[in-house]
Amino acid sequence: MRLLDVPTPSLAVIPSPASVRRPLLPALALTVALLVAVSLAASELGKAGIPFSVQAQVIARRVGLMAGPASWPASSETILFEIRWPRVVLAGLVGAALAVAGAGYQGLFRNPLADPYLLGVASGAGLGGVIAFILPFPPELYGVGIVQLAAFLGALATVVAVYALGRVGRATPVTTLLLAGVAVGALASSATAYLMYVRGDKLLAIYSWLLGGFNVATWRQALLIAPAVVASAVALSLCGRMLSVLQLGEEQAAALGVDVERLKLVVILASTLATAAAVSAAGLIGFVGLIVPHTVRLLAGPDYRRLVPLAALGGAVVLIAADAAARGLLGPTEIPVGVVTAAGGAPFFLVLLRRQKRSLF
Repeated sequence: MRLLDVPTPSLAVIPSPASVRRPLLPALALTVALLVAVSLAASELGKAGIPFSVQAQVIARRVGLMAGPASWPASSETILFEIRWPRVVLAGLVGAALAVAGAGYQGLFRNPLADPYLLGVASGAGLGGVIAFILPFPPELYGVGIVQLAAFLGALATVVAVYALGRVGRATPVTTLLLAGVAVGALASSATAYLMYVRGDKLLAIYSWLLGGFNVATWRQALLIAPAVVASAVALSLCGRMLSVLQLGEEQAAALGVDVERLKLVVILASTLATAAAVSAAGLIGFVGLIVPHTVRLLAGPDYRRLVPLAALGGAVVLIAADAAARGLLGPTEIPVGVVTAAGGAPFFLVLLRRQKRSLF
């Protein structure tokens, strides 16, 4: 990808906080409204349709704004609180995590084709999850999330290894990071394939997890990953100005006072934390972290102070809608949400790749 041509580095190329705040607030309000609408629509879908009005009354009753006997079946409230709302919230958190991680990696590598799995996170998480599936853990541990914990640790361990291998002295060149990510990811993938081959009796369970989904979503899962997702989004938002400067190139960014190596470390840690949390909760869901940040960049501009928060909300909207489609496309039969995101994201990726080729040649 060609870098932006700037004759002389100048602080004038970086928008002032006031200029960012003015267009950001209406965009945030509009995206939040869209998120609420999509969430309510997704909560209505199912064998037992629950209209928006009933959902609003249930919420009002729970927060003390409505008194008197309920005018809806008790089963509706149970379905909403125990099945649909945890699923919507978890899908939103995972979508936000993948989108902000994708934005972080795209800013770090200065390439819109970067995604959250670029440094081997997917391979490491897959290996960790498969190990948890095949080891003889007590059955009760699977009920408290041993697979999710192993996937989370596997993702973190993979990126730590990639970062250590990619360092050259005190610097971490982007090229060596990518090469280390390819090598470590390939090694983890080969180990995963071998373990799946020797333990064929676990293939169905492993494939169901790897394809991604929220059919067993709970409030506990959402609460477990929420701190990691919020912390990552906040960290990347705080780095937004420096990420915008980094798009001028590492030398220009250093000339403008950015500690480039520290910025790389923070972005890698925050993006990896968000991706690991998402994968541990929902398996491997592709294309969200690729298409959402790029779409937001096209609509709202390249400034990362706008891009990161809008990408978080946009990722939540996209994955909630994709999960709703996964539940409703084939009637009572549910398909993995990863299949839906791949079917929708692959054409977008090809269009993006075509545009990228035109910019290079």
